[in-house]
Amino acid sequence: MYAIVEIAGKQFKICKDQKVYTPKLPNEVGACFTLDKVLLLDDEAGGVAVGLPTLEGVTVTAKVLQHAKADKIIVFKKKRRNGYKVKRGHRQDYTKIIIEDIIK
Repeated sequence: MYAIVEIAGKQFKICKDQKVYTPKLPNEVGACFTLDKVLLLDDEAGGVAVGLPTLEGVTVTAKVLQHAKADKIIVFKKKRRNGYKVKRGHRQDYTKIIIEDIIK
């Protein structure tokens, strides 16, 4: 069984006991929460339910494992023959969650 859910404006294909890296969520580490925006659900019998835009009565429970930062990305800009060079770095915040259950 898998589902496609929307988390923080992005869509993820999830299964039970799967670990997912999502954009940073405001939940505390160790807290359980539910995801109500289920866009598609495929069960073991092969039936596919598609929401318009979301499915009613289908929820996904998840647990926050940790908050972390991704690897640093270097942004380097240069204009030749002008002496213009800018080097900046960026680290995106993300949250690691585990999918505990998909409830129909």
